[in-house]
Amino acid sequence: MSFLAIDAGNTRLKWALYEAPRPDSPLLAQGAEFLENIDKLAEGAWASLPVPDRMLGCIVAGDAIKRRVQEQMEIWDVPPQWVVSSSAEAGLTNGYDYPARLGADRWVAMIGAWHRSLTQGPARPMVVVMVGTAVTVEAIDASGKFLGGLILPGHGIMLRALESGTAGLHVPTGEVREFPTNTSDALTSGGTYAIAGAVERMVQHVRAHCKAEPNCVMTGGAGWKMAPSMSVPFELVDNLIFDGLLEMAARRFAT
Repeated sequence: MSFLAIDAGNTRLKWALYEAPRPDSPLLAQGAEFLENIDKLAEGAWASLPVPDRMLGCIVAGDAIKRRVQEQMEIWDVPPQWVVSSSAEAGLTNGYDYPARLGADRWVAMIGAWHRSLTQGPARPMVVVMVGTAVTVEAIDASGKFLGGLILPGHGIMLRALESGTAGLHVPTGEVREFPTNTSDALTSGGTYAIAGAVERMVQHVRAHCKAEPNCVMTGGAGWKMAPSMSVPFELVDNLIFDGLLEMAARRFAT
């Protein structure tokens, strides 16, 4: 039973075809497209794929993008299924005030991170960070309850906001420095340390609340940019949302 996983973010759509809907399944093919190019998938990257038996996707880009993706999927006879955050799934409990309003990407990434952590030892509190167009910093306790999380602008949004709201500042190509001595480095360093500071603060909150040191996991297309500037130990994971989709699919499509 082959399985197609789709992660449609604010900038790109990533997809992966697995041999089966389970966490240890071999990867058959994968790819990514910027959202403006997804109308080419059926005649391009997906044209030569084996027909998937099941599909589960995570989308935050809106209904218009969802419809365009589903139009590309019409080359196959597979019903599209999209994650909606719930009060509990795959061993995780959702502590959001209104569980269905939690971003699907946040929910799926936390499920992926939680199960990844369980393969490494006893359950422990977690901080899950996604660094993309926006940045999210989530807290999970040792029982698998999502306690709450932060949302802040990613690098690009921060820099564009400064450029549009401040005379004479332009999107830089600077470096991260401890003591920046030019405007480009100052802007790049400010955005980077703002994100690192939010992660550090959440780690402090979880440590105090759970009385234990949290396991910190980071993912997202811009995660590698943050790696050298982090002040807390963390694991950088490439495809945390795919990990989560596989965990959810294993339970939803169990036969």
